[in-house]
Amino acid sequence: MAIRVGMVSLGCPKNQVDAEHMLYNLREEGYEIEPDAALAEVVIINTCGFIESAKQEAIDTILEFVTLKNEGRIKSIIVTGCLSERYRDEISKEIPEVDAVLGLGANELLGEIIKRVYSGEKVNFYGDKYSLVIDSRRIISTETYAYIKIAEGCSNHCTYCAIPYIRGKYRSRKMESVIDEAKWLAKVGFKEIILVAQDTTRYGEDIYGKGMLPELLRELCKIDGLKWIRTLYSYPERITDELIEVIASEPKCVKYLDIPIQHCCDEVLKRMNRLSSEAEIRALIAKLRKKIPGIIIRTTLIAGFPGETEEQFEKLCEFVKEMKFDRLGCFAYSCEEGTPAARLSDQLDEDEKARRADIVMQEQMLINDELIAKQIGRTLEVVVEGFDRYAECWYGRSEGEVPEIDGKIFFTAAVKPTVGEYLMVKITDIMDYDLLGEVEYSAKQP
Repeated sequence: MAIRVGMVSLGCPKNQVDAEHMLYNLREEGYEIEPDAALAEVVIINTCGFIESAKQEAIDTILEFVTLKNEGRIKSIIVTGCLSERYRDEISKEIPEVDAVLGLGANELLGEIIKRVYSGEKVNFYGDKYSLVIDSRRIISTETYAYIKIAEGCSNHCTYCAIPYIRGKYRSRKMESVIDEAKWLAKVGFKEIILVAQDTTRYGEDIYGKGMLPELLRELCKIDGLKWIRTLYSYPERITDELIEVIASEPKCVKYLDIPIQHCCDEVLKRMNRLSSEAEIRALIAKLRKKIPGIIIRTTLIAGFPGETEEQFEKLCEFVKEMKFDRLGCFAYSCEEGTPAARLSDQLDEDEKARRADIVMQEQMLINDELIAKQIGRTLEVVVEGFDRYAECWYGRSEGEVPEIDGKIFFTAAVKPTVGEYLMVKITDIMDYDLLGEVEYSAKQP
């Protein structure tokens, strides 16, 4: 009888792609994939180790399955992903109930390692992180959209970020590989693809000598069956006029950009080793809104970076009020060991960092209330994602919402829709970050 294997994947969509690839390999090797990890014999926890909150979530998840193991409900626990790559010795030492701690370079050997731990062996193996495969088939765990990872690692070296040390330098996939995967996804029924990398706008520089995201998008837009093509994690300094023109002119490119800027003060940006200045960020946002009318812009900010003065923080708050970003997340600075920012003087205490992040989010909530109220009366094209039995209505997203990050659109329908169907929904009301509406008619399918 095949060994039942379950997976819990934490963190970002890039990590989710790795998990989907691992599951595909295990299924091909004859393992039985158990959707509910708590019912599996062997549980793989694919961890995130980016910031303190993500590390704590990973540890808490591991301990939950340790409890199940001690109760005899599961047999073995395997930890992989960023946390195990970063803390190789600590996990085995602090949580001895874990049967295997694997680095990113061990993903392709997972099937053999499962056999070893299932027979009672303890395994710690890391391999070469640069052998991590990013261009293979996967078991897609999403329903109305699919991620495509177009690159691995990062070479930006922002001073607060541990990703270059965990994942290695930036390395792009060949364009033919990305296009082939997109064609496969379209063939099996996915109408929305979301391109992800630590920096999507850097795509191609390492293998083609220049940024190739605009050309990649043009090629993807030629694929029959695709309707929405979305790009996440676009760094401001690499958003070129060519990229803007492609997004503006290609109907399949959703008018949405995720641009992490982290701060607005030049002094803070310099200490972060960010390459854009406040003036350049302002100019870019103005250009995007002029060249792509109606574009949704999402950004992320860090509050409480080492040395951030009260005046610089107040400037950040004023910047948020003035720019009126459609979507914004602000995080308290997380001091990550091994990063240059961790060695900076003038570290702020945890309460002060949290206070500043909360203030920024309160300012953004007021902006959100103003912006979202303008949606009432509009008719939006919405992809159906499911039925909420508590609200007793359907829900989905327009091109203005990224799954699992932004809000939802809840709506009623006279005729029962199907998941994945595109409908035109008239917005009638708002509820916090979500929209409420009713179906007017079916949208044109790709």
